[in-house]
Amino acid sequence: MKNHLTLLLVFTFTIFSFAQKKTEPTPKEIQLAETLKETYPDDHVASESENYHITFEFNKKTEKVEVLETITKKLISLDSRADIQVYSFYNGESEIESFEIKYKTDRDADFYIKDEAMKSDDLFHNDARVKYTNLDFPLKGYKYQIETVKRYKDIKYFTSLYFNDDYPAVKKTFTIAIPNWLDLELKEMNFDGFPIQKSVKANEDTDGKIHTFIIENVPAMFDDSSAPGPSYIYPHILILAKSFTIDAVKTNIFESTQDLYNWYKTLVNSLENDNTDLQEKVVELTQDAATDEEKIKNIYYWVQDNIRYIAFVDGIAGFKPDEASSVFKKRYGDCKGMANLTKQMLIEAGFDARLTWIGTNRIAYDYSTPSLSVDNHMICTIYNDGEPTYLDGTEKFNAYKEYANRIQGKQVLIENGDEFILNIVPKAAANFNKETVNYNLSLENEQLSGTVSKTYNGESRSGLLQYLSQLQTDKKDTFLMWYLDGGDSNIKVEDITTSNLTDREIPVNIDYNITINNAVSSFDDTMYIDLDLEKELSGYNFEKRKTDYVFDYKKHLESTTTLKIPDGYKIGSLPKDIAISNDNYNLKVSFTKTNNTIIYKKDFEITDSVIKKTSFNEWNDFIKNLNSVYNEQITLTKQ
Repeated sequence: MKNHLTLLLVFTFTIFSFAQKKTEPTPKEIQLAETLKETYPDDHVASESENYHITFEFNKKTEKVEVLETITKKLISLDSRADIQVYSFYNGESEIESFEIKYKTDRDADFYIKDEAMKSDDLFHNDARVKYTNLDFPLKGYKYQIETVKRYKDIKYFTSLYFNDDYPAVKKTFTIAIPNWLDLELKEMNFDGFPIQKSVKANEDTDGKIHTFIIENVPAMFDDSSAPGPSYIYPHILILAKSFTIDAVKTNIFESTQDLYNWYKTLVNSLENDNTDLQEKVVELTQDAATDEEKIKNIYYWVQDNIRYIAFVDGIAGFKPDEASSVFKKRYGDCKGMANLTKQMLIEAGFDARLTWIGTNRIAYDYSTPSLSVDNHMICTIYNDGEPTYLDGTEKFNAYKEYANRIQGKQVLIENGDEFILNIVPKAAANFNKETVNYNLSLENEQLSGTVSKTYNGESRSGLLQYLSQLQTDKKDTFLMWYLDGGDSNIKVEDITTSNLTDREIPVNIDYNITINNAVSSFDDTMYIDLDLEKELSGYNFEKRKTDYVFDYKKHLESTTTLKIPDGYKIGSLPKDIAISNDNYNLKVSFTKTNNTIIYKKDFEITDSVIKKTSFNEWNDFIKNLNSVYNEQITLTKQ
């Protein structure tokens, strides 16, 4: 018996060792990994090949078109050791039918596939789920094959295919088999400049056509912060499902914007909006208001202040608003629920309020493209005196008739009974968000002291108010002190006074006294002064960026620092003035002497919140010169 067990153990170990050896990378695979690492130095793993096979089926029971997406990825490690996570999301409108990890030998790898719900503060049930596992690549050139099969239960939710992904790919192929009974458009987006090979052939197995798209040497999605939304910069295919014909009966899906609106309306019409619970609050908010506008503001601001924003983003929950009474009772909701609550409260107050769909500036499309990918947000539109005003309850400190940059200039789809209205949210100029800073300083015993006055308007104001609102009351003064002194122990801030920090309709004003140590040094008869405490834009160098830079909003900073020259001194040297101007921004710095004072001015106006890659060289040159100004000290010499 002992001999048999020994032989069995030896045999098992031999088989295991042989199998393990077959999975180890060959010299050719190691060479491939090294070559790919030279091309993609920032990546640890690449796809040797990726194949997406898309087919469509008609489900007679649900009478919906389903999509079957089969993905095969052959991953190779570019480093001696790499750890990654592979995953696939699904929700109530989709399911993962298969998720397999294999070695290059096609043998199953023993990785545990986790299946978890996506959570957000555990405050609500969300049908979004993810299947995933953690892969470890022990050696350079090591390979795994990932195979997933995902079914979309309704073609509406299958909206796009992107060529770029988490990892670079040597070759990526999309094969889309469209049956004759399905009217589906493959809309090519951002294809210009990319070597995408396309072909169409008859489907030999079934009636229809097979569309194939192939791209080689495609990099991973860029890891740039503050980048435009993916739909602006990556090549992708929009899947526009228009209609299907079964047994000679045609059924529209999204053949037109009207079809898209009709589907949205079915979701809205299915709501059971019982406003009984809202009525007392609406009366309370409006009974003492002198004008209609005051009534609207009271309701709008109450929603902003009292309803916590929580996002539902997947499945039917991503498109169907919650009942107003439910949001009112829970005191939280997503953008759709908040928009519906705003609408119902305004209706109870006697106003013409309507739900409104919109895509934020993260999305490149408008409603000429009938697809669920065209919008990602919902607001409320109120018609008062015949003019539309847009109310976004998720923007906590936006005043009435103020619009966040993320929706400015974007097209809206406004409910209008069986029809719809298309409109554009007004744009605001950079001056709307103007920040004004004034330092009045004097110099004594190598110490700067004086007064500071700061004013914030528009989104610079609402952003500051929102941050302050999230802090506990006893921490707001501490934060404000840190915000003003920058955490610098050499700066002492005293006697702070502010405007009403709960009033979103007025600018935020902050005034205080300041004392600055170690900003002045003396050598012989010369004083060296660092006059800039803020150094705005100093870190905005875009030399390593691969995408446009998107500011949160258009900006306009006007900063003036006035320094009184001490008696017995004269100006030795001042930094040179610099300026740059184009269609996207106007930036300038200047130094002037008036009587016995130095006036240092910065005027930074970002007229378009997007800094284009084509402007990076010019922009970076200015930032380099700006940092030179920041680093150059003013000198005063004894007369």
